[in-house]
Amino acid sequence: MPAPRKFSREQLQAAALALVDEGGLSALTMRSLAARLKTGPMTIYNYVDGREGLEELVTEAVMAQATWDDAPSDDWRHRVRTIAEAMWRTARAHPATIPLILTRRGLDPGTLRPAEALLEALAASGRTGTDLLVAFRVVQGFVMGLAQAELTGDAQSAPDRMTALPQADFPHLIELAHAAGKSDPEQEFYTGMQIIIAGLDAARP
Repeated sequence: MPAPRKFSREQLQAAALALVDEGGLSALTMRSLAARLKTGPMTIYNYVDGREGLEELVTEAVMAQATWDDAPSDDWRHRVRTIAEAMWRTARAHPATIPLILTRRGLDPGTLRPAEALLEALAASGRTGTDLLVAFRVVQGFVMGLAQAELTGDAQSAPDRMTALPQADFPHLIELAHAAGKSDPEQEFYTGMQIIIAGLDAARP
């Protein structure tokens, strides 16, 4: 009879995400995860298959936190906006994980659920195949790009650097920098989604 497992998948996910939130992706290793769980590194190998497995723990932990009003709605626009907002809020709560969310394709239900819900909402606009793929990438790219631009250190310091550019050469970049310094992230998201939804609606098959 196999020995009972010491840790649940959820415990591993929570510990891995905490390490990344605190120290970035480089802080997540077999050794650091073992130390967080107060066990030996070899124990973690019983649960996780190398670096790829560690990264899957993180993406699973983040995407499982995405929640939205799942009440039935005939308005695909409202559904797209609601699911996109849930993904945006989840991503901006864990900015260091954004590269993994964009590149790591986990197959656990928690990771797949937001993507499937967004695809279902976009499909309700009449899209299939390549049209559906492009619409999905547009929405996902906006959500993750906005979260990353808002919360990474480089994006926060860029407005100050750009306002020092020569006015005659870069007037619009300087204008943008001043706007970014006063911009409200919530308003940026809602305005951006209005533009995307309007474009998706106008370009329906």
